[in-house]
Amino acid sequence: QVQLVESGGGLVQPGGFLRLSCAASGSRFRIYAMGWYRQAPGKQRELVAAITRGGTTNYADSVKGRFTISRDNAENMVYLQMNSLKPEDTAVYYCNTAAGQTLPWGQGTQVTVSS
Repeated sequence: QVQLVESGGGLVQPGGFLRLSCAASGSRFRIYAMGWYRQAPGKQRELVAAITRGGTTNYADSVKGRFTISRDNAENMVYLQMNSLKPEDTAVYYCNTAAGQTLPWGQGTQVTVSS
């Protein structure tokens, strides 16, 4: 069973940047399309970026042009580079599969964008 551990969140000013990391245990990681999700207080969890096992990416309109998802199958890692951050990006960010079987959710990493 793959386990997911997110890291890299923090407090950043509007216009700033962060790079989130997701470490996945287990040898089956590379078969999954992976995604980054976020959940803001009082809102449902939403998928903001996805990457297939071959590296094709897709983004929610709200982050397109600002966020970049990538993966390293050899290291079992998924990354989210977040630039030009806005207050509305404030949320807990999680990684998980982007299609098919959902893995157990990790603890997430808090991103707060505020001046």
